Amino acid sequence: MNKILSDKFKEECGVFGIFSSEEDNLDVASVSYFGLYALQHRGQESAGIVVSDGKELNGHKGMGLVPDVFNEDNLSKLKGNAAIGHVRYSTTGSSNINNAQPILSKYKLGPIAIAHNGNLVNADVIRELLENGGCMFQTSIDTEVILNLIARNSGESIEKAVFNAVQAIKGSFAIVILTQDKLIGVRDPNGIRPLCIGKLNNSYVLASESCALDTIGADFVRDVNAGEIVIIDKDGIKSLNPTEKIGCATCAFEYIYFARPDSVIDGINVYESRVRAGKTLFEEHPVDADIVVGVPDSGLAAAVGYAEASGIPYGTGFIKNKYVGRTFIAPTQEIRERAVSIKLNVLKVNVKDKRVVLVEDSIVRGTTSRKLVEQLKNAGAKEVHFRVASPVVKYPCYFGIDIAYRKELIGANLSVEEIREQTGADSLGYISLEGLLKSFGKKHIFCLGCFNGVYPVATPIEVDKERLER
Repeated sequence: MNKILSDKFKEECGVFGIFSSEEDNLDVASVSYFGLYALQHRGQESAGIVVSDGKELNGHKGMGLVPDVFNEDNLSKLKGNAAIGHVRYSTTGSSNINNAQPILSKYKLGPIAIAHNGNLVNADVIRELLENGGCMFQTSIDTEVILNLIARNSGESIEKAVFNAVQAIKGSFAIVILTQDKLIGVRDPNGIRPLCIGKLNNSYVLASESCALDTIGADFVRDVNAGEIVIIDKDGIKSLNPTEKIGCATCAFEYIYFARPDSVIDGINVYESRVRAGKTLFEEHPVDADIVVGVPDSGLAAAVGYAEASGIPYGTGFIKNKYVGRTFIAPTQEIRERAVSIKLNVLKVNVKDKRVVLVEDSIVRGTTSRKLVEQLKNAGAKEVHFRVASPVVKYPCYFGIDIAYRKELIGANLSVEEIREQTGADSLGYISLEGLLKSFGKKHIFCLGCFNGVYPVATPIEVDKERLER
């Protein structure tokens, strides 16, 4: 069985955590289930929940979507007052049940569970050092490296152990940790991966995106600061800021594609930023046309913005099959080639004999862009003008996204005109880097490495070079 080679960056993972107060006495497993359901877009390969009853940690995880992994029976067995959960797309380590999270283990101070979104650039170096020191690994993922670092430093307290572990790891990470009596959240010093705090009655919640808080009826409190460690227990919430103030450098693709449009990340409304990007796209790449359509789902808001700025009517161009996930498994080459039309079908009545502006959030590999244009023209579109709400993706991502080689990126190997020819579009325009930053509507530092090759953290190549020099 082969996966469709998607034209998108994959969504890394989603993490969730809740610590119920005695007054609330929440069913933390069920709350976590709905929290993970809201974060399903961030990973569809596996899901898991671990619950603490104050003495023991008990968990359940499996391959597949949240409703496939959990049911009333297995959720009812997860009793406790605190929980963490995870939905996964494999950025490191293969896709199998051993690598599903949260990882549950025991260390000097008792049972512990951990779930992680992101990617460590120095994981291999630390893993080798730990193995040389006698540590054994059951998985091939970065998360277990963090867990072993915490266990190794657990002489005094869990807070000190987490503090010390965070000093050693480099890369992107939003982590939730569960012990017998504490829920801990950690965000990397550059804030590349998102993590926020919510409050449900008197109980505290941690989540990758604020949309998960909305789903469970929690109020948004604030984002976890870059480099911050948040500790939640029966006494409430406290914070440690062990790292120097570097400044938050949120991944720009969170706003372009990864995050749900109803989320707010680091003070920026995702939907509004996408609409602004569409308006800027028109300013930078105007065209005469009859209808503006977006590629579901993350291209729709930018299409709305393009239509508003241009005065060209916005319409539905594609109908999405809601029962096909972002990762589609197809058994034969013929079906793989038809995968785009299985997921998206053209609404012919809206595009026939019209000049169409097709708005997409990004082009990464270029594997589906040609098929989208082809579908529109086969449906009778006179012209198709492709507009892209992200700059040209030219460089790999090392911080939790699944493309590590420039040869996979169409923008690294072809000019815009060559990409236009390959897609079959009548014209092609990408938003500029300046236009993208303007669309965020806030002075803020962002990770833009996939566009300009400048990263907020040393890449694995640089880490390996430093290691060789040592």
